Amino acid sequence: MNNILNDSLAQLIGGLALAVVLAGWAWVRRTRRAAPRPQERPTLPRQVRRYTLLDTRGDDGQPQHLISTLPAGTVVTCTAGGGPERFELTDAVLPDGSFAAEPLHRFQ
Repeated sequence: MNNILNDSLAQLIGGLALAVVLAGWAWVRRTRRAAPRPQERPTLPRQVRRYTLLDTRGDDGQPQHLISTLPAGTVVTCTAGGGPERFELTDAVLPDGSFAAEPLHRFQ
């Protein structure tokens, strides 16, 4: 009887180790599934906005406009007044319904 227990002890320990590993793997998998995933913010489609480039005039004497889907706070470079100028797009609404694009170099 003692000989049978000694011969099967290695198989018994191996089987127990396999059972512990499988139980640990199942527990990890179950807890990862149950963990709430961070909620992603829905991305809204960008709005097309008409920006008036402040203190600029076109060939016809009218203010220059820029149509863009870029959000407020974005800095863009436009050719105005004979050379490239940088403008910051804002959320400020002008009386004509367009948004203001402020020139950056004039305020630095």
